[in-house]
Amino acid sequence: MRTQVGIVGAGPAGLLLSHLLALRGIDSLVVEDRSRAYCEARQRAGVLEHGSVRLLREAGVGERLDRQGLEHGGIYLQFDGERHHIDFRDLTGGRTVTVYAQTEVVKDLIARRLADGGAIEFEVTDTAVFGLETERPVLGYTSADGTRHEVECDVIAGCDGFHGICRPAIPASLRTVTEREYPYAWLGILADVPPSTDELIYAHHARGFALHSLRTPTVSRLYLQVSPDEDLASWPDERIWEELAIRFALPGWELKAGPVLEKGITPMRSFVSEPMRYGRLFLAGDASHIVPPTGAKGLNLALADVAVLAPAIGALLRGDERLADAYSATCLARVWRATHFSWWMTTMLHRTPGADAMEAKLQLSQLRYVATSRAAATSLAENYTGYPDLPAGRP
Repeated sequence: MRTQVGIVGAGPAGLLLSHLLALRGIDSLVVEDRSRAYCEARQRAGVLEHGSVRLLREAGVGERLDRQGLEHGGIYLQFDGERHHIDFRDLTGGRTVTVYAQTEVVKDLIARRLADGGAIEFEVTDTAVFGLETERPVLGYTSADGTRHEVECDVIAGCDGFHGICRPAIPASLRTVTEREYPYAWLGILADVPPSTDELIYAHHARGFALHSLRTPTVSRLYLQVSPDEDLASWPDERIWEELAIRFALPGWELKAGPVLEKGITPMRSFVSEPMRYGRLFLAGDASHIVPPTGAKGLNLALADVAVLAPAIGALLRGDERLADAYSATCLARVWRATHFSWWMTTMLHRTPGADAMEAKLQLSQLRYVATSRAAATSLAENYTGYPDLPAGRP
């Protein structure tokens, strides 16, 4: 068997890369160890940067996003009993973000790839990559029917997440890993209740951080800061709503409660593995980097990676290696900017366990500066809506 590009992972990075390559007339095969139903159901991030929305539209996969996505022109910062609006449109010359769940992005991309005759194999096992330093690397896997395949490729793209097989295929002596685990986690719920806000609320509170996000006009997504070793069983629905009400409390404003559809605890970490290329293997998305969700950057970084990778692969297959040679450095510049922004948002808003009164006062001082200084608010808005701009979605 042979294909031009073997792609490991049917998340948003792998699927969008396959589609962007198809727009350039390049064949690809996507292999995924989970089922299609699982990929289309797993809940992940839901805020798309301005450039990510443009990328999906230009790539021709933005129809449902335009119909169902919730465009937002800012966020609220809440602290010290006050709520302040950070107006993205005003601060960035009209840039916005759009709430549209990663789940829906994946559904759109799978539907489009299959409609276009794209090759996606779900529920594969024993995936392996080898020959990465040659011009004909091989993607091996066992399909759902038990057949073993070894597919000769021109390029392999590792879009298989933090726990995937592609990053470890780069010799450890050539990898530099920088990481940090944070002393808190998020307890998140998806609730069958209309949002109590028109835009996201980021709340700093003495009891811990809280976030009110939106999923649809009738479904809300909310989060509480908890300990990384928190037992989910100790958080019945009633306790969750009570704690959310305390952390979001403002005179004249009420948090709407409703049935909890699902809940879980997400640890917080920053992780960057460099470089993002080894021979004919290119990493994208969580396979190379993870950020805490506070800055809403994880999904957007994955899309940004493949927006850079698709033209680089196209040029490489034509014999021009310049974009491929620059791929890792180009992506890592954005990755580190987003990593810093996510760290900054996270440490500014979360209560640090064991912190003294000085740190608490410094956090409030920083929040007040952002809320009252146009320069500081502009920096937040510019980073939140997406910096720098992404390449075009079509060749």
